[in-house]
Amino acid sequence: MSFRPTSIPKLPLLLVLAALTGAINVFAFAPYGLWPLQLLTLALLVFCLIRVPTIKQGALLGWAYGFGWVAHGVYWIYISLHDFGALPGWLAALAVALLAAIMGLYTAMCAAAGLWLRRRWSASPLLFALAIFPALWALTEWLRGWLFTGFPWLVSGYAHTAGPLAGFAPLVGVYGIGGIAALIAGCLALLPQHKLPAAAAVLILIAGLGLHQIDWTAPHGKPISVRLLQGNVAQEEKFDNAQIVNSLRLYIDMIRAAPADLIATPETAIPIMQTELPPDYVPALADFAQQTGSHIALGIPYIDGPYRYSNSVIGISPQAKDAGFRYFRYDKQHLVPFGEFVPLGFRWFVDMMNIPLGDFTRGPVVQAPFAVKDQWVLPNICYEDLFGEEIAGQLAATHAAGKPTATMLLNMSNIAWFGNTIALPQHLQISQMRSLETGRPMLRATNTGATAVIDPHGVVSIQLQPYSRATLTVSVQGYSGTTPYILLGNRLLLVLALSILAASWWYSRRKARKQP
Repeated sequence: MSFRPTSIPKLPLLLVLAALTGAINVFAFAPYGLWPLQLLTLALLVFCLIRVPTIKQGALLGWAYGFGWVAHGVYWIYISLHDFGALPGWLAALAVALLAAIMGLYTAMCAAAGLWLRRRWSASPLLFALAIFPALWALTEWLRGWLFTGFPWLVSGYAHTAGPLAGFAPLVGVYGIGGIAALIAGCLALLPQHKLPAAAAVLILIAGLGLHQIDWTAPHGKPISVRLLQGNVAQEEKFDNAQIVNSLRLYIDMIRAAPADLIATPETAIPIMQTELPPDYVPALADFAQQTGSHIALGIPYIDGPYRYSNSVIGISPQAKDAGFRYFRYDKQHLVPFGEFVPLGFRWFVDMMNIPLGDFTRGPVVQAPFAVKDQWVLPNICYEDLFGEEIAGQLAATHAAGKPTATMLLNMSNIAWFGNTIALPQHLQISQMRSLETGRPMLRATNTGATAVIDPHGVVSIQLQPYSRATLTVSVQGYSGTTPYILLGNRLLLVLALSILAASWWYSRRKARKQP
């Protein structure tokens, strides 16, 4: 079957269309949830890649798609840089465009590598669309998740938390789902010439629905009562001296309003170091914990010495009787570039922004969960829940060591930096994927939203209205057990993707030998 270059528009128009297609892809994600769009837009990209005459044009096409996707998907970074970071508008816009341009290099890499392998192996459009491209798509998204500390926000698998492909999450994680989505996109791209791949796509979707019915984990112990606090403190006022006093009063009042087995505040709900707190502040919380049997997870920056401070969660136990009060501490390990640590050579850029607490110390890679009655709770702070392999790795490490393994996850966030934008539901969707991968509920305590509880199947059970001051009170059942993704992380995905590429090379070579 012939695929002629003249069957698609000329390159300049094609690049504009590719960028628009990438931008449309964002509607597949939260809050819109039109997951089939992710398959359709990616299918259009594959359709065009099959027909472009050169590798260079394919790379440009992939880059344009990735640029439009990221620029539209994370435009809200402009708000944090300009409105709260005090960068000039032109420089904030340039920074967002530069980020989108850099992220576009991953899709460009996928397209260029795929077309290069197709040419080198003399692979057919069928082999390219159904094997080479999906494998490379999964690998480049995985690469995007860790290279230069990683930025996997809005990788393609997140579009499918509520779709049929969600069933694959406990097996291959979000990057594996992205590869499967690329396989379905390849099937759709071949529709004008081949009908059989469409049937394969349907079977994959049916398989995903079937896998979603499997319970990889089971209820553990008795449910606990949980209170998740949403203080709705305006970001522009958070570090003002008067507002700091108000925040201290606000959160001690919200905590002591009612007892619960677990009471959790947002990230840095207390916006000053523990050494700067009034001397009676923590003892008052410890007294409340003792009198009511409540466990308190308090978001606070914690200082250990000169230039050593962490974005932390401090646990106050009902059994805490000493002056130290602390029975648990979790320090954020995966820090945000520019916001929480300064990349090498970028001190000048960070110094231009008015962002407090901008150079934290990393916590340990593996940190133990803390006990709340029958349950074990593993915190993660804000941006950390983008890295499913790290959360799964912590669960796997305690499981392998025979130590108590978390039965529920707790995300404590403050993304008021991004205003009332699609960043809030996007972050909620990211947490949904973590529940799908691990088979555990996720509790979310946030400053402005989305404060919510997600069940082990990735479904949002209940949530507060964003940008409201409120408390979410709920009973939550913990779950124990291990999914394949907990045990293997991204290793299964990598083995599968590399095996597919190896099989494609072997098939192409074998076919070439048979030709006269």
